[in-house]
Amino acid sequence: MPAYQDSRAHYLYEAVTCGSVRAAAEKLGIVPSAVSRQISLLEEALGVALLERHRSGVVPTQAGQLILDYYRQHMAHRHDMLAKMDALRGLHSGSVQVVSGEGFAQELIDGPIRQFRQQYPGVSISLEIYGTNEIMRRVREDEAEVGLVYYPPADSHITARGSARQPMHAIVNPHHALSKAQSTSLQELTQWPIALLQGVYGIRQLVEYAEQTDRIRLSPALTSNLISVLISFVTTGQGVTLLPPCSITTELAQGRVCAIPVNSPTFQNAEMQLITRTGRHLSPAANRFLQYCMQGMQAFQAMA
Repeated sequence: MPAYQDSRAHYLYEAVTCGSVRAAAEKLGIVPSAVSRQISLLEEALGVALLERHRSGVVPTQAGQLILDYYRQHMAHRHDMLAKMDALRGLHSGSVQVVSGEGFAQELIDGPIRQFRQQYPGVSISLEIYGTNEIMRRVREDEAEVGLVYYPPADSHITARGSARQPMHAIVNPHHALSKAQSTSLQELTQWPIALLQGVYGIRQLVEYAEQTDRIRLSPALTSNLISVLISFVTTGQGVTLLPPCSITTELAQGRVCAIPVNSPTFQNAEMQLITRTGRHLSPAANRFLQYCMQGMQAFQAMA
């Protein structure tokens, strides 16, 4: 049986996750040669190559993928053990890892996070903001326990713990010609400059699907990876954007923008989902936090 060290598998995991040895080294705060050395020692111990190096970065070999799968399972089991320890301590300590789209962050902080922290001040919460694809990956690979995502792709490794229908709307300035309209259409929206999220977000993917279905082509005047930039585009009177109301609850409540329904069948059944990895045993803290999200977010309450 060849020698094997979990600590060295960690370097392999970081190199593959980050896409390159150099990026892994930057994340870990060490020199690239140290990362390469640990991976080489693991390859020597096992007698097989674990990485293929390309100009664009590194990818695991078949043997490397076996190590990565084992390492992820090992880390998940470790997390489960620590979660049981948290349960014995009665939620007086521990942590919850949450990943979310930008549009949900403010409501999470105002509602579930604030309420949860008041009840369990000893439990820390990590909230990281990503696009849809990255949220799905992090939940699927146990880098986060809970995800909040809009219009996620189907994935057998992901379970929706809660869902709420959230149709896409046209977001306009209160002084815009559409601000009093009962509804609008993609065709009508082509009359004004439009700002859209970039393609890694479920919101943009839904828009592109609607364009194909309705045979309408939107030519964005501005694209961004931040919803706040799209809102600024609208509030400064430069044009319109497309977003679900659940992503801009604060701006709507303040009257800074108006949300107008769009007559596109594609938009009507889009959902926001509270997700976890299928089969994962969540920590007591994460399970309790899920309950706070279901009880404390407007969209889920509207479906109750």
